[in-house]
Amino acid sequence: MELEHGAKVWMDGTLVDYAAAQVHVLGHTLHYGVGVFEGIRGYPTPMGPAIFRLNEHLKRLQASAHVYHLPIPYTLEEMTRAVIETQSVSGVLPSYIRPIVYRGEPGLGVKNTKGKVSLAIGIIAAAKYLGEGSEAGVRAKISPFRKPRSDGLPSFAKANGNYLNGYIAGVDAQADGYDEAILLDTNGYVAEGTGENVFLVRDGVLYTPGPPSEILMGVTRDSVLRIGRDLGLECVERLISLGELLTADEVFFSGTYAEVAPVREIGRHQIGDGRIGPITREILTRYMRIVHGEDPNYGEWLTPVPAPAKISPPVPRSRR
Repeated sequence: MELEHGAKVWMDGTLVDYAAAQVHVLGHTLHYGVGVFEGIRGYPTPMGPAIFRLNEHLKRLQASAHVYHLPIPYTLEEMTRAVIETQSVSGVLPSYIRPIVYRGEPGLGVKNTKGKVSLAIGIIAAAKYLGEGSEAGVRAKISPFRKPRSDGLPSFAKANGNYLNGYIAGVDAQADGYDEAILLDTNGYVAEGTGENVFLVRDGVLYTPGPPSEILMGVTRDSVLRIGRDLGLECVERLISLGELLTADEVFFSGTYAEVAPVREIGRHQIGDGRIGPITREILTRYMRIVHGEDPNYGEWLTPVPAPAKISPPVPRSRR
């Protein structure tokens, strides 16, 4: 069943009807995967709709675009206004907001950089990304497909083509009856899920893989680390072996769409007692209070969204 979506899509400064948000079949991004995107969440809060960590997401979008030679023709401030406007008129909440930077036609030719670089922003209703496992506990599989090295594919960028790796790992896991896949890096250490970062708890200490494991540096991952430290937990970023993961007291995923999702089983290995662990529960509870505007200590992470109003569209800068 198709998810509910916003009535409008923002495309290069213009809000267009959902059905009219189209690109050319010969666009460069469609053929070669050279595009970058973000996943951002909007939530209902006591002060009205708000967007979680919008600034951090858009800064990462800029960084990803830089890596892939995609000059975004809008400033950070212009993109911020565009996301707020799109959320304001969408009528969808809680929401999943998808800004995407792509290169259009003429698009054929791997090294072709002549196509126009565009920005579009769409919104869908946010469902439970990992289904019932989001609350009851996810069943995950160690994927036979490894996370590629960043000197082969810049996996620290959130790029369209990079997700072929997660796609094939996730489809393989689903075919075997699992909710999600966990990928190892090329050296056999734990990397990440198909769209999430991985955390484990052992003896009251919170561990997560760091940059050497070729992970995407998740915004939610960063949020969890701050929450953990604020709760008085020791938080460690380092290489994590598969054996450490399988014998952890608790394991959970973090991600913008997945939020904080406990893992109860990896392959045929039960994690802990097979239920959500106390530290995972405490972090999850705190996280959900934060995104819904119920914890003033993290108010700077929320960008309020005003009622629908006409906002002047930004004018694209000349591309250098």
